Amino acid sequence: MSSKEAQILARDQGVDLVEIAANADPPVVKIIDWGKYQYQKMKEEAKNRKKAREKQSELKTMKIGLKISDNDLNIKTRKIREFLEDGDRVKIMIILRGREMAHKDLGDQLLKKVTDSLSEIAVIEGKTQWSGRNLSVGVRKK
Repeated sequence: MSSKEAQILARDQGVDLVEIAANADPPVVKIIDWGKYQYQKMKEEAKNRKKAREKQSELKTMKIGLKISDNDLNIKTRKIREFLEDGDRVKIMIILRGREMAHKDLGDQLLKKVTDSLSEIAVIEGKTQWSGRNLSVGVRKK
């Protein structure tokens, strides 16, 4: 259809002639209500922004006991890697029970072991913190 015919048709219907793909040969246009089109576009952008905000604000927590076996530790670090790949931040907690509090240095060593194994994919956020019987640190994807 020629551009003149399309303009006449749009004017008769009381709507607008909007160019959709300018680079196409011939250019693609659509007969639509411009206000309605803008409203739908604005709603879609708001929905996309909301999804992006939801995704970036997730904080996962991984709790690790001091007496964890090597295989279980490997499984937990693999899960932390999956969280980081999904774009989540992860809080790693080393939990000390009972008399384990007398060996806080072992908790530091275990946390260092975990963070070193994640060093190529993650970066540490802040310093390690003791809160009661828990040693924790936050990590995020590089």
